[in-house]
Amino acid sequence: MAVGISRRSVLGAGLGGAAAAVLGACSGASTTGAPSGALSFLSTQFNPIQETQNFDSILKNRVTGTSVAFNSVTASVFATTLTAQIKAGKLSVGMVGGLHGDLSPYADQLLDAEGLLAELAGQHIPQALIDVAKFGGATPKYVPWMQASYVMAVNKKALQWLPHGVDVKNLTYGQLLDWMTAAKRGAGHPIFGIPAGPTGLYHRFFQGYLLPSFTGGQIVPFRSADAVTAWQYMKDLWSVSAPASTNYNDMQEPLQSGEVLVAWDHVTRLKDAPAKNPGDWMIVPAPRGPKGLGYMLVLAGLGIPKGAPRQDDARKVIKALCTPGAQDDVLKENGFLPTIGGRLPSELPAAVSMESDAVTRQQHAKDAITCLPPVGVGAKDGEISQVFKDTFTLICLQSKSIQPVLDSQAKKLNDLLSEIKAACWMPDKAIAGETCRVA
Repeated sequence: MAVGISRRSVLGAGLGGAAAAVLGACSGASTTGAPSGALSFLSTQFNPIQETQNFDSILKNRVTGTSVAFNSVTASVFATTLTAQIKAGKLSVGMVGGLHGDLSPYADQLLDAEGLLAELAGQHIPQALIDVAKFGGATPKYVPWMQASYVMAVNKKALQWLPHGVDVKNLTYGQLLDWMTAAKRGAGHPIFGIPAGPTGLYHRFFQGYLLPSFTGGQIVPFRSADAVTAWQYMKDLWSVSAPASTNYNDMQEPLQSGEVLVAWDHVTRLKDAPAKNPGDWMIVPAPRGPKGLGYMLVLAGLGIPKGAPRQDDARKVIKALCTPGAQDDVLKENGFLPTIGGRLPSELPAAVSMESDAVTRQQHAKDAITCLPPVGVGAKDGEISQVFKDTFTLICLQSKSIQPVLDSQAKKLNDLLSEIKAACWMPDKAIAGETCRVA
């Protein structure tokens, strides 16, 4: 994150006006059926099979004159593949696409994107997002490609238990707990769920929502008194949550089936739930806590590694993916919001439109606390995220005492961060030359 970028400047970027199974080989080879001689596009995005197929179609329809082999892999495979090719001095990958944190370890190995962004000036990518792409330096290293966040889906059947006078679009965590407690009592079973399955993104709830909202940070105050309060709250919320949440990898199916009526998840993993009957649903911002409304800005970028083959072709593909048509396609098909300027398309599916509104409300909340997924951690992202998952398991599933759990997990976090010498990322404040640590 560039030093000196204010939270408000990122929020002001708004929507620009508008991670899961491995699907590719560790070598970063072309996807099955890719044409011979195609430009190799290695990405951490669109891992689910349907999302991969959707994006393949977008590439075929929006990119002309260049065949592209899109290879979607996990963040760890992305890191090992790119690192191995860079060390060997022989790159087969022509372009990369990943989250800010996926690209951060390779900032020095990516070509400057300043010239490419100048060519894209007419697309009005917000300067605040371009500044994020500088990784604290003077020059952007990637082109902001798309963005997303996490919100809550609400079946209107659940509103019958909403406490009197509470605004569902302006919830506090205390109000959410009271609501779900009343709902469990009224329905006879829990109606709230989170994606706590093997490939669910529940660790992002702790990293970007719960802890920042209660402590103001993600890493530094991990074992603070405020963090103890946060995890006690989570334990209480879990007591009125669907136990089957530990089997849910995404919340669309349990919402569609009625197993749960209220759920938190990534926008791309919620959009199908209201698709058939949008009038029965609401998509609302996450709650706010004592410190504010913590939310995670998920920013993905497109870059070109130094020494990559066919760099001119890669530039053409990046420019094609930063046009209104391509970004609208991604929004409609895979649910990621545009980074380019202009209004959202009027023919958007109702569910996607509701999600866009909820994300905007989060970003522009007066007490918003902008958070990023782990930055600069490379292949260690999975291990860092596992610390948050284990903390949940120990406290909420195994009923271990909170402070000792936080103390032991804080040591694991500090050991990992010391090993990779990663600086802090938002909302924790980065200090030049210092490794991020739990206080």
